[in-house]
Amino acid sequence: MKPLYGLFQYSPSMLGLESLPDPSDTWEIIETIGKGTYGKVYKVTNKKDGSPAAVKILDPISDMDEEIEAEYNILQFLPNHPNVVKFYGMFYKADQHVGGQLWLVLELCNGGSVTDLVKGLLKCGQRLDEAIISYILCGALLGLQHLHNNRIIHRDVKGNNILLTTEGGVKLVDFGVSAQLTSTRLRRNTSVGTPFWMAPEVIACEQQYDYSYDARCDVWSLGITAIELGDGDPPLFDMHPVKTLFKIPRNPPPTLLHPEKWCWGFNHFISQCLIKDFEKRPSVTQLLEHPFIKEAHGKDSILQKQLAKLLQDQETYLGSVIKPRHETMYTRRLCHVNTPEKCSLDDDLVNLEVLDEDTIIHQLQKRYADLQIYTYVGDILIALNPFQNLNIYSPQFSKLYHGVKRSSNPPHIFASADAAYQGMVTFSKDQCIIISGESGSGKTESAHLIVQHLTFLGKANNRALREKILQVNPLVEAFGNACTAINDNSSRFGKYLEMMFTPTGAVMGAKISEYLLEKSRVIKQAVGEKNFHIFYYIYAGLYHQKKISVYSLPEKKPPRYIDNETGRVMEDIIAKESYGKQFEEIQHCFKIIGFTDEEVQSVYRILAAILNTGNIEFASISSEHQIDKSEVPNSEALENAATLLGISSEELQEALTSHCVVTRGETIIRTNTVDKAADVRDAMSKALYGRLFSWIVNRINTLLQPDKNICRAERGMNVGILDIFGFENFRRNSFEQLCINIANEQIQYYFNQHIFVLEQMEYHNEGIDASVVEYEDNRPLLDMFLQKPMGLLSLLDEESRFPQATDLTLVDKFEDNLRCKYFWRPKRVELCFGIQHYAGKVLYDAFGFLEKNRDTLPADIVMVLRTSENKLVQQLFSIPLTRTGNLAQARARVTAASRSLPPQLSAGRVKVDTLEVMHHPEETTNMKRQTVASYFRYSLMDLLSKMVVGQPHFVRCIKPNDDREALTFSRERVLVQLRYTGILETANIRRQGYSHRILFEEFVKRYYYLAFRAHQSPPANKESCISILEKSKLNHWELGKTKVFLKYYHVEQLNLLLREVIGRVVVMQAYAKGWLGARRYRKVKEKREKCALIIQTAWRGYDARRKFKKISNRRSEAAAHIQARRHTQSPPKECDVSHQQINKDVVSRKDSPPSTQVSASSPDLQFSSPRELHQKPGSENCLEQKLRTPRRRCQQPKMLNSPEDNMYYNQLNGTLEYQGSKRKPRKFGQIKVLDGEDEYYKSLSAVDSIPEEDISGHCSLLSSSSRGEPLAES
Repeated sequence: MKPLYGLFQYSPSMLGLESLPDPSDTWEIIETIGKGTYGKVYKVTNKKDGSPAAVKILDPISDMDEEIEAEYNILQFLPNHPNVVKFYGMFYKADQHVGGQLWLVLELCNGGSVTDLVKGLLKCGQRLDEAIISYILCGALLGLQHLHNNRIIHRDVKGNNILLTTEGGVKLVDFGVSAQLTSTRLRRNTSVGTPFWMAPEVIACEQQYDYSYDARCDVWSLGITAIELGDGDPPLFDMHPVKTLFKIPRNPPPTLLHPEKWCWGFNHFISQCLIKDFEKRPSVTQLLEHPFIKEAHGKDSILQKQLAKLLQDQETYLGSVIKPRHETMYTRRLCHVNTPEKCSLDDDLVNLEVLDEDTIIHQLQKRYADLQIYTYVGDILIALNPFQNLNIYSPQFSKLYHGVKRSSNPPHIFASADAAYQGMVTFSKDQCIIISGESGSGKTESAHLIVQHLTFLGKANNRALREKILQVNPLVEAFGNACTAINDNSSRFGKYLEMMFTPTGAVMGAKISEYLLEKSRVIKQAVGEKNFHIFYYIYAGLYHQKKISVYSLPEKKPPRYIDNETGRVMEDIIAKESYGKQFEEIQHCFKIIGFTDEEVQSVYRILAAILNTGNIEFASISSEHQIDKSEVPNSEALENAATLLGISSEELQEALTSHCVVTRGETIIRTNTVDKAADVRDAMSKALYGRLFSWIVNRINTLLQPDKNICRAERGMNVGILDIFGFENFRRNSFEQLCINIANEQIQYYFNQHIFVLEQMEYHNEGIDASVVEYEDNRPLLDMFLQKPMGLLSLLDEESRFPQATDLTLVDKFEDNLRCKYFWRPKRVELCFGIQHYAGKVLYDAFGFLEKNRDTLPADIVMVLRTSENKLVQQLFSIPLTRTGNLAQARARVTAASRSLPPQLSAGRVKVDTLEVMHHPEETTNMKRQTVASYFRYSLMDLLSKMVVGQPHFVRCIKPNDDREALTFSRERVLVQLRYTGILETANIRRQGYSHRILFEEFVKRYYYLAFRAHQSPPANKESCISILEKSKLNHWELGKTKVFLKYYHVEQLNLLLREVIGRVVVMQAYAKGWLGARRYRKVKEKREKCALIIQTAWRGYDARRKFKKISNRRSEAAAHIQARRHTQSPPKECDVSHQQINKDVVSRKDSPPSTQVSASSPDLQFSSPRELHQKPGSENCLEQKLRTPRRRCQQPKMLNSPEDNMYYNQLNGTLEYQGSKRKPRKFGQIKVLDGEDEYYKSLSAVDSIPEEDISGHCSLLSSSSRGEPLAES
């Protein structure tokens, strides 16, 4: 039976902070008792009566957050209850310097939370008694019952939100995410709460719009809290919160870790709370009758004393273990415990009084110790890798960094994303976020967080699109990232993600560009490193799903490509579940993004084929004519690979062990040696994986491309996020490290150009007096790498064209031609050379440089794979490569309608288009000769062409130590990174310089609202710019010849002012449009009413005329028939009409059968009028009266010549004249025929009076006949 909720109403109107009272007159701070997630908690006393309380202070605050307001409204209007924390009021303390302080004063619960109590007992080897657990749960249920009866869902029930008093009282706190139910809406559909305690139906609302839940979601959370009281932690506590949201709906209901150690009642209570179908889950009222809860009934005072004593004992013996926890009473605002002056200085290094290396290092180390990992350098963000999970990326934090002033909140990666988003929406200009740093400094995770926040800011109407975008990074990272010696999740490719937005800021699509995948990792990894993640995920996933034999993979020993450390890989797969769980997540990503089942299976088959290809071994055989011939001694791996690729094993073996040479029109087949055959095998594996990766990226782009109708209707804008491999310096650095470091040199050059070069050039051209900032320019080093024809990459390509060239000749060529300070060659090491990079010296081993640069794939392999029965394999080797070495974008036809469908429904629609072989033109000869170096050169050009279009935002990731340890800060290691990234120089130029330089015309066009009226058109000159700047009250700006020079913080202040003005304009426009709309509506309504009256009048007239015409026609026809009938009859000899004859005729008519009765309209009808009934027998006018044609209605009767008629009409006229003087005249045609009682008829009638009943019968008969009705019916 569903609980019946009472009525609870309040008006959630926005509160003005100024309307709140000042706390200084009532409360006095005594001591600090805790630090919450969003503020600091103090113990205060009432100045009037000395009563204690707890206050959460938010400092600073400038406006009322909607969640604070919701909590305030609930606490203010909620009646008091012994199991709900008391609310003493909300206060506001204004401060002009640092902003106001918001005080939320609540009841003091200095016993801490139940979570603290349980953890303290477990630390001492004890556990909470079941009777006390029953007492705590009973108090929580009573508090929830009070909330539910007042139509409130708590939505965040957990141990930290159940506080205890020193007297043993149980109190529910934290109503920041609580939901208010209305009389018309007893369910909610917002997915909020703490992940580990969230009910399955609440999580389902995140993906299903039409799903909802009721107050019983609190029952689930209470069940998880019950487990927490027993075990100390909720289920899945060791898992990432995002993963728990994926696991909770799919896993069976959780239980205690050791159910056998607890009583049946406790286990049964938990099982009742954790029924996954919330329609079958009991309410809190029903749970209060549970046997386990009833154990506390009647023992409240005893158990309360026991709990109070337990708290006292724990405070005595454990001391610092238990601390009062009030931070769960969230108020959704960040707050620092530092003084306001120090807080503002710490956030931005530009504001430091002394700006040198030691001061910067000291500030960063101090902030890192407090887990403040983000710091500003002007408009540039420094991010220190914490090497641990921090709870600062929840949706609540996303709300904090949404269109607010940057100084309102501490530095955060979300702030950089918000700055790019607001710049895009405000200025309608593309943006670019460039993330740089060493390998392992946290670039990939930073990129993921930026995408997360941009998706939150640009909420699209299509929730499925947002989910797809969020799943892109995990999927691409599984195929493109690997474990290296210094980073467990190192990006082995460059990624540029473009998020596409509408002009209003809604996400409408995304596109990925990938650069320089490290394909050589597929076949060989350095010591201590691993292959790409996906190989381990798929092998472990298929192993645990018992499907490993379906893909012909070995079960006892892993394939050679992933088994570089004997035995360890298989142990990890069997013992650990991490790989298997990652495989499930990859399957989920494929499904959410929109890959069909056929495509996913094809991907798995190609990956399994690559692993089987690595197990193909070759042996040399000798014959009479050849001694360098190779064969495959064990054909099992060969057949497995061929089957998975959909080709013939014989053809594959032939392509691996031989090759064709065409000479003078003759084809010669030459055999491969064992080493050559192994090289061909590895080349095929690299080509398969590289092309598969490109196809996955292209397929993602197809599925995430914006709707063409939207693109045609409105021009979209982009925010690009660059996540590229970081600078690397290993013990052995090869060709891959050289390309990676050259790419980082290019990114550093772009940074220098934007921060230093362009800015100082503007100063010189515009006549601005600004001090010159020295910086390390790496342009000469880039020229050494990229210039033609004597650059390092050009020399490498030149040497690669010579078949007889070796790695040694390559190094000699480098030494002969690269004569500069950045290149050197160490002595006594023939195959090594060194480069002085911007980040330090790197020694490279040239072994294998030429072979890796050539990256040749024999044509025989390509021809065999093009004949594959697998459509995807066909497509991979039929589509040509672009200049950057990736597959060209397949022209798959995917409609917007199919993208909006669920993956399972749209699968059948798109699979034919996406897997059909695309008939592209064959590759040109020039394309076939492309080297990896040439692909790399074009990749850098393509990347820069995308970056220079948008306004850049820089994020500099710093690696605090090389051991990947949390809270470990190596000053020397950080200092090196700060030096080569130019942080000190950046701080100097941001302090002294002007990072924003805007033309007069653009500045006036953008900000003229701030100083001029909307209808004005101010000239684009210096005077207008000065008016705007002075009206905005900005300082430290400069004006050049054609541009306005602003500090990095000026643009943010101008944008906020402009947003306020536009907001007021929008409100005024809304009122004006509303008034105009109402007036227009009234006019339209009046016009429609008049039109309706005209139409009604016309219709009534038309309808009356139509009916009258029908009646007139009917009467005319009837009269004609009667007249014709009378003319055809012979006149009677005498008109002797007697009373007996009339009765006889009437009786005969009534007695006749219905078939013999004739309607009045028939020509045979004979009837007598009342006047005929009163004619004297034998009257000579009798025949004339019978033959008279009846008059029409509305016509004056025809005057007859008889004396009787003259007397009748004279009398009638006299009567009319007399009545006309008494009443309103009537038309003559409306006068009714006089009845038998008329005086005229009485004077003329010589016959006896007719009985009344007979006359009435005749009258009714006649009246029916006159109306044209059948006599039978009358």
